[in-house]
Amino acid sequence: MSRKDKDIRSDIGSSTPDSITVFGKDFVNGILGHLNLGDMGFLELTGRVPNADESRMFNAMVVTLVEHGITPSSIAARMTYMGAPESLQGAVAAGLNGLGTVFVGSIEGAAKMLYEAMPTPDRQADFKALAGTAVDAFRAQKKIVPGIGHPFHKPIDPRTPRLLALARETGFDGPYVTLMLAIADDAAVKSGKVLPANATGAIGALCCEMGFDWKVCRGLGVMARAVGLVGHILEESRRPMAGEIWQSIEARATAHLLHADEV
Repeated sequence: MSRKDKDIRSDIGSSTPDSITVFGKDFVNGILGHLNLGDMGFLELTGRVPNADESRMFNAMVVTLVEHGITPSSIAARMTYMGAPESLQGAVAAGLNGLGTVFVGSIEGAAKMLYEAMPTPDRQADFKALAGTAVDAFRAQKKIVPGIGHPFHKPIDPRTPRLLALARETGFDGPYVTLMLAIADDAAVKSGKVLPANATGAIGALCCEMGFDWKVCRGLGVMARAVGLVGHILEESRRPMAGEIWQSIEARATAHLLHADEV
């Protein structure tokens, strides 16, 4: 088959002059006014509308990731907005670019770890053994186990118990959730540190329970945090702090140069 003859295909949506179809549904009459933003996100990832339990759990997962205060991502967004107030989307993008292996993006790492540790969900698995193998692999590579511990929330991430309670209520407290908790326990014992499963670890496990491809799990954080960053930029436009952050850090960072003659 020549390059120009290759099949180019998308099953997501299509439009005519007077209609829009998304995953086979009439967008205007079947989706608008019927689905909330979380349900629309679920539809985009699965091609189907969630049932009541899926809707409740998925919405809780993404709402968890919308806001966490003055974090590196919100600071980056605010600083970018200060320099380019004409580009709200650029400021949001700047904040989203920082969602990686340390912040928010660790959902992806946790989901990948869980799928590799237990390719097929098994409620009868030896979770302690699976957890030990997974943790040992990360320790051997001197890598941080994703989804455990938190730089601020100690000794527990307060979001995790609530997510786990919702998982029990909606039927998503399955083997991947059990394995994530076992990994946190094993890592804590071997490191001698308090390393409970954090929100991204819990969400990574819930992504596995829902059958999401690990490669898209970071996307939950992207779609959710974008909402929060728009809120931060609105606040920045009304009550700026980026300039103060810049000047304060610049003063502290260069103080030794300004007073070198006093040393």
